[in-house]
Amino acid sequence: MSIVQRSRGLQFGLLGESAKKFIKPVAMRGLLFKERVRSGAMYPPLNDEFQQDPYPTYETLRTKDPVHWSELTHGWVISRFEHVDSMLRDHKRFGSDERRAGGAAPPYTPPFPEGRSLLVIDPPDHTRLRALVSRAFTPRAIANLEPHIEQIVDEALSQVPENEPFDLMERLAHPLPITIIAEMIGVPPEDRERFQHWSERVARILEPTITPAEMEAALVAAAELSDYFRVIIEQRRADPQDDMITRLIAAEEEGSKLSMDEMLSMLRLLLAAGNETTTNLIGNGMLALLRHPDQLRRLQENPDLAAGAVEELLRYDGPVQTDGRTVLEDMELEGKQLKRGQPLILLIGSANRDGQAYEHADALDITREGQPHVAFGRGIHHCLGAPLARLEGRIALAALARHFREIRLVEATPRFKDNVVLRGLRTLPLEVER
Repeated sequence: MSIVQRSRGLQFGLLGESAKKFIKPVAMRGLLFKERVRSGAMYPPLNDEFQQDPYPTYETLRTKDPVHWSELTHGWVISRFEHVDSMLRDHKRFGSDERRAGGAAPPYTPPFPEGRSLLVIDPPDHTRLRALVSRAFTPRAIANLEPHIEQIVDEALSQVPENEPFDLMERLAHPLPITIIAEMIGVPPEDRERFQHWSERVARILEPTITPAEMEAALVAAAELSDYFRVIIEQRRADPQDDMITRLIAAEEEGSKLSMDEMLSMLRLLLAAGNETTTNLIGNGMLALLRHPDQLRRLQENPDLAAGAVEELLRYDGPVQTDGRTVLEDMELEGKQLKRGQPLILLIGSANRDGQAYEHADALDITREGQPHVAFGRGIHHCLGAPLARLEGRIALAALARHFREIRLVEATPRFKDNVVLRGLRTLPLEVER
């Protein structure tokens, strides 16, 4: 999913600090100016204004240049729903593994010694690995988690002070998903704080805004995480438990050819994906509701609307804003010539606000029906943990609506992280009345 992996021109974060300070105001502005002159639009992922609110830029791209050549990333930026949707579905012409494009594709060096994750491989390896891990995300397995998730959420919200500021991210949005995914994997409760530390650092590798210091910290965290998992894996071999690590070991031993490196890569992905995205769904969703008090009131009056609210909030300001693919065959699209091996940046956040796909696309309506969103992707790479994210989001939002009659922002404009791929708040200070 990482555009860092696909677009070498976006790796400004990996430059030295002195060079970075020079490139951002001079070279970057020049490249963006060239984009705007040529097409009337630009894609400025490193700009703070864009990171805080990318949606006006998305609108300009969809209107003026829906298949946009980015000088900054040296790739095609795709912004309309119909194109994003079709490219996500078509893994034969648009690959997640750029090696399939042959010599035309840019070289890729995995940041981790264990190699590639499920996100950046295609069939047949993708089919085999996804089939193994999907056993832990069956509808029955997810449904069985509901009472436990409700208990965690209710306990967290019962401890929130009344009429005193507290951070929703710290109290609920961070602890809930890390607790659940750690339990599913088989991590002891005393290690979950370390798991959150590792997850937050590893997830930064997805971002083109990563600094050299953050990259170093992420690689250290990944190595520590792998060492930790190796110990747990050996423990489970000797003493199987009812958890995901035990099931992955069983699959390996049954001849499914799951190597240790593949197991480590899979577990690391599940940790980061099962934590960061759901955290941001809860934070982004609550902020959107607070900025649309009529919709928040509807949810408070009828918490049963929470399932539909989650779908609308995923569409309106989803936790994953971009996905990446590589062009696997020459083609023409909207009058542009796409060449084999060129990177594609698929703007999921833009597709979900496309007025050609949704009526009143910029409005929040928690009872909206019609075109499904693409927040979880499409096709063979559709998010494996989508049912779990939906469940956690539904329970969290319904509980917030049920527990509190008044929910107020402490800060008028909470700041988002300087992310491009995973959109999420730094903090969300609130005050509540029960």
